[in-house]
Amino acid sequence: MLEIWGRPYSSNVIPVIWTANELGLKYALQLAGGSFGKLDTQQYAQINPNRMIPAIRDGNFALWESNAIVRYLCDRYGTDNLSPGDPQTRAIADQWMEWSASKAFAPVIYLFFATVRTQPADRDLAKIAALRDEANEALIILDAHLADRPYVCGDSFTMGDIPLGCVAYRYFNVDVDRPALPNVEAWYQRLAERAPYRDHVMRHFGTNPAEWAALEKACVSEGVI
Repeated sequence: MLEIWGRPYSSNVIPVIWTANELGLKYALQLAGGSFGKLDTQQYAQINPNRMIPAIRDGNFALWESNAIVRYLCDRYGTDNLSPGDPQTRAIADQWMEWSASKAFAPVIYLFFATVRTQPADRDLAKIAALRDEANEALIILDAHLADRPYVCGDSFTMGDIPLGCVAYRYFNVDVDRPALPNVEAWYQRLAERAPYRDHVMRHFGTNPAEWAALEKACVSEGVI
């Protein structure tokens, strides 16, 4: 059985879990990282020598790095579906996955840490506003791209939507005022119609560190799916 090592509240693990569920794969979720530990064990070092999450083990094959895992699962189990068969469409999917990692992820995750993962009394409002603006500036590019297509590769949902879909959920659900991004918002609503997205990405993550920690601790019941 496929093993996914990580925790279902981790921003880098969520795309892997979402992908596995889009593909209808059976897997064991090995809770690791954060309060679950296990990353400093010799067993985990053999899976990922970086001792970071996520990682997978598919039979005797081990792989790490979130986007690499998403590509592998889509290529092996979803060719011509989540993994586009046409080389140019595949390249567009790859392009937006890389763009998500290089441009959109950082300001959104730092915004998340500056709000949800910081005690309210310690929050830096100027920093929060700057991160919100940086995230919005990046997502304006995606908004323009989505003006004449429902998904990043065109008419069909592909792996190209997955990392960005996880970024979008965090962006739209932190407590800040956001400028309108009508095309991104419409795309986000289309993603929300997918059961795996609702079940594995659209997780309430609380509004402060205590709520976050309690929700993550509660996910221990999800150790095997």
